[in-house]
Amino acid sequence: QVQLVESGGGLVQAGGSLRLSCAASGSTFGINTMSWYRQAPGKQRELVAGITRDGSSHVADPVKGRFTVSRDNTKNTLYLHMSSLKPEDTAVYDCTADISGLRHWGRGTQVTVSS
Repeated sequence: QVQLVESGGGLVQAGGSLRLSCAASGSTFGINTMSWYRQAPGKQRELVAGITRDGSSHVADPVKGRFTVSRDNTKNTLYLHMSSLKPEDTAVYDCTADISGLRHWGRGTQVTVSS
């Protein structure tokens, strides 16, 4: 079993920056794609960004140019660098790790952007 723990969330003013981290532990062998999802109150969960083990990444259109996803395979850690934050970025951000066709989820970290 793999455990995912997100950190780095918090309250930030519009235009500010945050870096989220997601540390994987336990049965981390074979982790392939890792991703960030978010869910705002009253809205559906949406994919924010993802990155494969070899570093191929994609970022969703709403955050393109403002968010960057990266990972450190030696530390089994996923990052989300967020800049130029907007109030509409307010959400719970979850990380996921795909292993052998199964998706594992963390518990999430709250990001609140004030206007």
